[in-house]
Amino acid sequence: MATWETNHGIGPIKAFTLPAEIDQDMALKGKEVYEAMCTACHKADKKFIGPAPKDILTRRTPAWIMNMILNPEEMTQKDPIAKQLLIEANGSPMANQNLSEEQARAVLEYFRTL
Repeated sequence: MATWETNHGIGPIKAFTLPAEIDQDMALKGKEVYEAMCTACHKADKKFIGPAPKDILTRRTPAWIMNMILNPEEMTQKDPIAKQLLIEANGSPMANQNLSEEQARAVLEYFRTL
């Protein structure tokens, strides 16, 4: 049975391993992207319309997070975790912000600092 630890989601990122050290410059860029594109629905440390990204790496794989950012439509249609999150968000789908893989990676790095 698949668990969140083995779920990489559906999208361009097949697997991804984070380096041990946080890249502070990348995290700062990710914070800028997050604040510009994500805060209408996400609050860093509490559930809002969407879930809080604080401690997300204790609940989701890096690849899953990046695929959810890059491919939310297909994820909410086909991925079991994303389907459940859509239900918990009262059917409010995550908007595709059309971020690049580089931007999604920076947002993921920012999440590591929360």
